Amino acid sequence: MKVYYGWVVVAAGALMGCVAIGCMFSLAVFLQPMSEATGWSRTGISSAMTLDFLTMGISAFGWGALTDRFGPRLVVLAGAVLLTLGLALASRATSLLEFQIVYGGLVGIAAGAIIAPMMATTTGWFEKNRSLAVSLVSAGMGMAPMTISPFASWLMSTYDWRTAQLSIAVLAGVLLIPAAFLVRRAPVVPGAAPGVAVAGDSGITVGQALRSPQFMVLAATQFACCAMHSGPIFHTVSYAIACGIAPIAAVTIYSVEGLAGLGGRVIFGLSGDRFGAKSVLIIGLMIQAVAAGAYFFTRGLGEFYGVAIVFGMAYGGVMPLYSVIAREYFPMRIMGTMIGGTSLVASLGMSLGPALGGWIFDHFGTYGWLYVGSFAVGLGATAIAFAFPPVLSGRQRRLQAA
Repeated sequence: MKVYYGWVVVAAGALMGCVAIGCMFSLAVFLQPMSEATGWSRTGISSAMTLDFLTMGISAFGWGALTDRFGPRLVVLAGAVLLTLGLALASRATSLLEFQIVYGGLVGIAAGAIIAPMMATTTGWFEKNRSLAVSLVSAGMGMAPMTISPFASWLMSTYDWRTAQLSIAVLAGVLLIPAAFLVRRAPVVPGAAPGVAVAGDSGITVGQALRSPQFMVLAATQFACCAMHSGPIFHTVSYAIACGIAPIAAVTIYSVEGLAGLGGRVIFGLSGDRFGAKSVLIIGLMIQAVAAGAYFFTRGLGEFYGVAIVFGMAYGGVMPLYSVIAREYFPMRIMGTMIGGTSLVASLGMSLGPALGGWIFDHFGTYGWLYVGSFAVGLGATAIAFAFPPVLSGRQRRLQAA
């Protein structure tokens, strides 16, 4: 039986997302050992992750535009090479500033070349089951806490942090570079040249799309959503250790969160195809906010597992839906740029959590206020999502953009 090639793209995207996000977020596992070994502050090390989110978002906009013009294969291949190089160089850093520049720069730029282009490319391969397909690509990112993070923790039990990070760099290159060659541009509608408007395409330009209410609400919701969950994702391992949980057990909380996120992506993806991506997104944002706030009250390992399951399912489930909603609003010929644009804004939100969480701990000796703040921001994200405009017809888009 012939397999539709779109599912091959989904598989490649899932693998690449797992490795890219897993390598970047492995810094959460390195945080405490690096601080103890080097004397660098947690705020300083966490700031490298903040830079990652900023550079990932800024570069995603450019990578998305390049994807629209040249196709995704060259873009994701460049990302694979840059990620390998960035991790290797970061493992040799001799100062905090050098580490921040290399890890926060190259690794973030590399992730931007993989995540947004793969999400955009996947939306073009599917009309039916689009939410599920995009969610499965995103599910690869959810696998990161169950793969790269435990591997990093195992390496750290035997080697110093530099050797462990260099080993992860080698693994990234071995997995990502071959996978990049499986990625193809989505097929063009018969009778239309690449980049040319087709039936159902309003002819809207990138500039008009970026100024539209649809993009503004989509970007604002994703910004608040990412600002809400980035701190809890990055600092929960350290928070659990501060609560008396053994380090090896604390890492498993992160893995449970990731496993739940994997299930959440599938459940929310199927639900989005059935009930509509916007409605499912709003419900997910509500659950996510409550779960983030619940971390404030957790102390024991069982409690951490319980909250991690709900929180991971919610934040993992909502993230792919933004790409699905973007595809409902905008034509495929500018999809790389549009998802790159929302990724840019989202990354600004993601950049807040790690640095603020580190600052809160360094100044108050506890992570409690991080989770209180995350709950409040999560409620804000839910409120913004209620303002999503309806999907417009091509004529309505032209009139709105005029």
